[in-house]
Amino acid sequence: MNILAFDLGASGGKLFLADVGNGKASIQNIHRFDNVSYQINGSLYWDIINIYKEMNIGIKKAIELTDDHIDSFAIDSFSNDFAFIDEKGTLLTPVRCYRDKRTERHAAKIYGRLSKKQLYNLSGNQNALFNTYMQLAAMCEDGHRYILENAHKLLFIPDLLINFLTGKTISEYTLSSVSQMYDFKKDDWCQEILDSYSIPRSLFGTLTKPGTLLGHTQESYNKYMETKGFPVSVVCEHDTASAYLSSPVTSDCALMSCGTWALIGTELDSCVITEEGYRANLANEGGFKGHHRLLRNVMSSWFIQETKRYYKEHGQDYSFEELGRLAEAAKPFGFLFDPDESLFYEPGNMPVKIQQYCMDHYGARPESTGEIIRCIYESLAMKFRWTIEQLEHISQKPLPVINMMGGGAKASMLCQFTANAAGRKVIAGPDEATAIGNITVQLIATGAAATLNEAKDIMRPSYQTKEYTPQNSEEWNMHYEAFLKLSNDSEPASL
Repeated sequence: MNILAFDLGASGGKLFLADVGNGKASIQNIHRFDNVSYQINGSLYWDIINIYKEMNIGIKKAIELTDDHIDSFAIDSFSNDFAFIDEKGTLLTPVRCYRDKRTERHAAKIYGRLSKKQLYNLSGNQNALFNTYMQLAAMCEDGHRYILENAHKLLFIPDLLINFLTGKTISEYTLSSVSQMYDFKKDDWCQEILDSYSIPRSLFGTLTKPGTLLGHTQESYNKYMETKGFPVSVVCEHDTASAYLSSPVTSDCALMSCGTWALIGTELDSCVITEEGYRANLANEGGFKGHHRLLRNVMSSWFIQETKRYYKEHGQDYSFEELGRLAEAAKPFGFLFDPDESLFYEPGNMPVKIQQYCMDHYGARPESTGEIIRCIYESLAMKFRWTIEQLEHISQKPLPVINMMGGGAKASMLCQFTANAAGRKVIAGPDEATAIGNITVQLIATGAAATLNEAKDIMRPSYQTKEYTPQNSEEWNMHYEAFLKLSNDSEPASL
């Protein structure tokens, strides 16, 4: 059986081909490409046409590698961003990036209609400028309500790409659940939130749960790609939901899907909407059946990506490995900063921003590249600890182990620092967690596995993990107390 998974992240896209047979899977990355947002007249956009093109390049490779025999294909990506189509499937709008400043411009007016606390109590989602509701409300405040009134459907990025392949219009559950327009108690869209800006309920496609075999690619696409076509499955299209499903840890633990963002949480049986959860801005997010997530976003590899990009633009094209070696050589605990500070949210000039923050708080700043990278990793580890402590308190269950998945699992310094700061064992891996979770649910959708545990057993031999134990706990505890004095520790930077 050949299963193809497209994993789209904020910094790049990857296509993975899994050869499944005899109770195990062999996975290969057959295509990857960079993904960046572009600024046009002060607004940020994703290049959805290039994303579609690169996805098809990967699909074409899979068609050739499998002799045109793909048994299932599915997509996952970051959440909240979307486009509009008409009844014929014509793309009506570009795709705005969730970091676009329009939500910040209109935040006061938007929260004047429904307060942050009302939104949290209704949706259980974190309050953040990137939420789909905030983007739609900002459109209305910008005078673009006519798009909402005249479009046929709003489609999240994976559902948009699925529409290009199949012609079907769905709203996948895990993406819908983090839009800040979903009511977990009713398992449906929240009419009170929609009414606040007269958002038509008809804009959304059929709510579809992960594990559904949606259908086949349409004939026009098959002709364009010169293929006999293939089935398309619906998985946990929110990349974090897919990543969490890949965890090899079977007991209660803190789960971290660590990429551009670190999504730090734990799995519960149902949503937890409380005053304490609101104050800590913890998000309730839907997952595969029986896998509800309580988590918080912390900006993570974003700092390294943006720092690396800054140095490349200034003539120093460091590899991630080189940055790690420079950080190893730098003095420990020179500076700490709060990763949730609003200064760091928008792209550009990351090392300069970190230096500015440090000058404001210490009257001094990290100068060398190694000092800056070490400062990033130490600060992230401290924020990770704070977040896990909040999760333990609100979920009322101990989280003695941290499972760090995604790209961050390959950053040995970050893994070790996280163990040191939190005083807990870190299990790092799988590093391609999202793709593994994507494929796991496809196994269920196609009937290749009857249960999630059975699907996980098939996938487990395809990856390795590494363990990190805490070191220098006394020193880290001392610096953690200093970090707490810097931390905003209530609401994330994007508010």
